[in-house]
Order: sequence, then C-alpha cells, then structure tokens
Amino acid sequence: MGTAKSSSLTHEAGSANVFAAQAGNPDFVLSLARGLRVIESFEGHLEGRTIIEVSQSTGLSRASIRRILLTLERLGYVERSRQVYRLKTQVLRLGFSFLSSSSVVEAARPVLERITERVHESASMSMLDGTEIVYVARSAASRVLAAGLSVGSRLPAYCTSMGRVLLASLPEAQLESYLHEVRLKAHTPRTITRIPQLKKAILSALRNGYAIVDQELEAGLRSIAVPVLTRSNQVVAAINVGTHVTRVDSSTLVKVCLPALQEGARTLREILI
Repeated sequence: MGTAKSSSLTHEAGSANVFAAQAGNPDFVLSLARGLRVIESFEGHLEGRTIIEVSQSTGLSRASIRRILLTLERLGYVERSRQVYRLKTQVLRLGFSFLSSSSVVEAARPVLERITERVHESASMSMLDGTEIVYVARSAASRVLAAGLSVGSRLPAYCTSMGRVLLASLPEAQLESYLHEVRLKAHTPRTITRIPQLKKAILSALRNGYAIVDQELEAGLRSIAVPVLTRSNQVVAAINVGTHVTRVDSSTLVKVCLPALQEGARTLREILI
C-alpha cells in the first residue's frame, strides 16, 4: 500500500509541474487539463475520494473540483456514494483509444498466431469497455467457429471467458457496481443468469488465474482465457482460445491450451510497462 501511495503522490506532483508550466500557453485548454488532473488524482485510491481530498492533492479549489466531478458523474466516468466519489469502468474508454492503436496490439498479433499454431485453434485478445469486451487482435484458425468475430467485435463480458477474467481484475467496488447494473440474458440454456452464480464464477477466475466458459454465449463454443498484465501488475487485456466442444474437452483446454495462453501472456507482459 505504501508503494502505491508513494507512486500516486509522485504522479500527482509530476502532473502539477506540467500543469504549472503550460498554464500560460494560449493553446492550453485549462478546463480539460483540470478534468484530466482530477481523474489522475484517483490513482491508488480504490476506496474513492472526497472533494476535499481531491482538492488537497490537485491544488484546485473545492468549487472547481465539485463542478468537474459533477460533470464526470453525468458523463458516467465517476459515481458517488454520499460524499465519496469513485471512478467507473467508463474511464477505461480513455485508455482504450490509446491501447487499441498502440504497438501493444501490434505485438499481440504474432503472439496470438504462435498460440494458434501450437493448439490449432483461434486465439484472440480483448479489452473491457463498460459491460462488454472489445476484440482488439485475433488469430483465426482455418476452422472459423463464430461467424462475424473480428477486431472491433463486442460481446457481453459476463458470458465470455475473456470477460470473466477481466471482470475478476476489477476493484471490489467496481465489480459490485457492475453486478448491480448488469442485465443477464440467456444466450443458451447454459448461460449463467443469476448474479450469485456469476459472482462465484468471476471469483473463481480470480482465484485460478483463468476462466473457462462452456457454451454460455453460443452452443458448441467452449473457450479458456487468461489475463494480460503489465510489469506493474495491472490487468489491461485478456487472451483466449476458442474451440468447438466436439474437438476439445475442458480437460484438454487446461492441459494444452492454458499453458500456451500463459506463455503468451508472459511474452506480452515484457512489452507492457
């Protein structure tokens, strides 16, 4: 906890220095800078922050902080519980624009291709965007299982293996908020449609370090996924292998596909700072 807090304070100090240096620049959008500074001030504060605390760490007036937080709340980037504000998963959209066009995604493609060559099944990478996962890279085997899946495709997080491991990485408050807001739909007779069961599956993914989803999204589709972490242990994406139930059973997923995914995740971790 001490290391995280120290890192957060260093980041805030660096932001303050940049803010002061650019404040007199006529091309510098002051209101935008203040809003981003407020968002950055939540780093390392999973329990949330009050207006007073944000004001103290940013040096901005309480009146300014209040207006910024109310704006962010209406836009869906923060939520409030009494006097405490917390970031919502909507904030991930800001990072998604960068990650989806960065060299990280480019680096993921050969990693996914190696996984496909090793297990002879399609491999994909996705990121969490609100209640959905977004495919950002994909290596398709010659047998295409799910029609229409490509980069940019969106699927509900709750009934996908990549979604489960990404949801498992959320702070507890964000996960509880997600579970409160999500509307579960039965895509197949196997789809989990009860919140207690879904939470149990998500916590199992957190405990095991991987998730298997068996025909919950599409009949015949079985998949396994692992999280992709940065070197600072932040989960930024997930990679998976998708198979057909007639070709690969759950035991084979764990024995053959899981090691290939774990190796791929380790390779990607070396790229991510």
